[in-house]
Amino acid sequence: MKKLILILVVLFSSQINFAQSGSGVIKGLVVEKANNEPVPFANVVLLKGSEQVLVTTTDFDGIYTLKPIPAGIYDVKINYVGFAPQKVSEITVDSSKITVLNVTMVKGIEIEEVTVYCKPIIEKDQIEVGTTVHRTQITQMAVRSVADITKVAGNGIFSRDNGSRKNNVRGQRNGSSVTFIDGVKITGYSHSELAAEPRRYRNESYQSLADNVFQTPRREPLSTFSIDVDKAAYANTRRFLNEGMLPPPDAVRIEELINYFDYDYPQPEGEHPFSITTELTTCPWNENRQLALIGIQGEIIEMGKAPRSNLVFLLDVSGSMGSPDKLGLLKKGLALLIDQLREEDRIAIVVYAGAARVVLKSTSGDQKDEIKRVLNRLSAGGSTAGGAGIQLAYKIAEKNFIKGGNNRILLATDGDFNLGTSSQEALVKLIEEKREGGVFLSVLGFGNGNLQDYKMEQIADKGNGNYSYIDNILEAKKVLISEMGGTLFTIAKDVKVQAEFNPAKVKAYRLIGYVNRALAAEDFNDDKKDTGELGAGHAVTVLYEIVPMGSEEKIKDIDKLKYQKEKAIDSLSDELLTVKFRYKKPDGNKSILLTKIMKDEEVELEQASHNLQFSAAVASFGMKLRGSESTKEMSFSDILGIAKMSKGLDENGYRAEFLKLVETAELIR
Repeated sequence: MKKLILILVVLFSSQINFAQSGSGVIKGLVVEKANNEPVPFANVVLLKGSEQVLVTTTDFDGIYTLKPIPAGIYDVKINYVGFAPQKVSEITVDSSKITVLNVTMVKGIEIEEVTVYCKPIIEKDQIEVGTTVHRTQITQMAVRSVADITKVAGNGIFSRDNGSRKNNVRGQRNGSSVTFIDGVKITGYSHSELAAEPRRYRNESYQSLADNVFQTPRREPLSTFSIDVDKAAYANTRRFLNEGMLPPPDAVRIEELINYFDYDYPQPEGEHPFSITTELTTCPWNENRQLALIGIQGEIIEMGKAPRSNLVFLLDVSGSMGSPDKLGLLKKGLALLIDQLREEDRIAIVVYAGAARVVLKSTSGDQKDEIKRVLNRLSAGGSTAGGAGIQLAYKIAEKNFIKGGNNRILLATDGDFNLGTSSQEALVKLIEEKREGGVFLSVLGFGNGNLQDYKMEQIADKGNGNYSYIDNILEAKKVLISEMGGTLFTIAKDVKVQAEFNPAKVKAYRLIGYVNRALAAEDFNDDKKDTGELGAGHAVTVLYEIVPMGSEEKIKDIDKLKYQKEKAIDSLSDELLTVKFRYKKPDGNKSILLTKIMKDEEVELEQASHNLQFSAAVASFGMKLRGSESTKEMSFSDILGIAKMSKGLDENGYRAEFLKLVETAELIR
């Protein structure tokens, strides 16, 4: 057995709040020395002398966390089948800080096969089914803990134990392999066959998203999609990075990272509630391509001139919300919003745990002390009757409906709720029906470990609202105070975008982000199609990566068409694309059309506006985190350089924070 060489790759500390005062955290990455690949499911033990203090395991990505830890000096021991056990001694843990300890392991004893058993739920006539799985195949399974390895070749539905709960995982046999809902194959490991299903990270779920591919104007001249003003993905990505780990790729929705920031777009003039800006530059990750920007800026509404509000706070107070980063942060955040309410505004509070109930009837906004008193009395406990809570909240909102006002439910949860007798489809249908009556629904996500991101994004989308993730009190202030108009007041609904590319100028194009907002071309003119809403003061930025005509780059395409003419129109030869917008007024049913022509007037990135430079840096960062082939040759340092030259005034410090996140990602990658 070879002696292990421990390499301390990263060691730094950062302030963080914990449930227990004076406690610290050790976290890090365990990798194999030979190939630098993560070692999943390794046992990590915290020792104080000979006493065992804490035990955990590395996840699928080789990441572990030990917490809470009282301040002191400890040893950490790591064990895994087939590797020599390792021990790191005299690790100093400071109170309320993270100590990052990355460890390299060396192979020792080889064990070639491990037998895994489980009990299929469908096959009642069989007591037990077993199969032999090679050790290397186990390390490739997309599972998050040792307890997850209860998968076995067979037909039907299988039980997977996640520690605190058991989930049913559907598997389908195909030859010698089994494909599961989260994309796992026991042999052949593939993510392709059920990629549309939400994917799990620990107990968190994210919709599986594949990046948009290049299209040719000859085959697909139109790119059509709904706008997206959600910003949850950026705050959630920040949460992962601040905890010392890279986010799951599916948690990174690039358009939400870009749209988290304010841009210097002009305020609208005239009858329309938003302005449109276009710009073209050299693509930062491929100098032979172009990057086109389309910017939409919503009208800013002063709070004193805003419509009266009929708000219903729908608060999850189930047992899963018991930690300070959930219900505790929720109370502090909503208290900030309550301070902004006017006398003419009204607010009610509905809570749900084992059952749903009204704890505050609709009350004038000037009764701030009474509203806060009710809010502060709330505590967490019980199961999660989310479906019943939503139905009750709609009942209260409709009872106090303000014609011409802002009628909105604000759902605050970690998303881990059951629907009672209703299915997810029935709940979505209810939300769609209620939005037609003028009651919208927005979602605030809290906490980590069981964040149901996919479910919350879907609910907000169907409710004509937006989805935000609150990871700290400053984010609560940003969402509920600084951006209160955008969070609560809709200025345009069902906003759709359609770009038509000139084949004389564009060889190929692809939309960056907005993957789950794509629409069919005919949906653009269909006023019955529900799409995204634009809030007061919201900015939406769209980026297209373009391969210009004349480029020698090979693009997958079809043969020339026999019955279609492909003659360029000379009079339009300077036009790169035409972009069209459709939107409805908040209380309207008929869409309004706007059109903007974008000329082929490229400038070098250094001469582009800060808007285009910074959005390009953020897009590059998102692509890098998602493992995009496009940014494979681009380093985090390259991204940092672009972001620094476009930081601008940055009055609130959000762009400066972004620079730190890029640096953090570079350290822990």
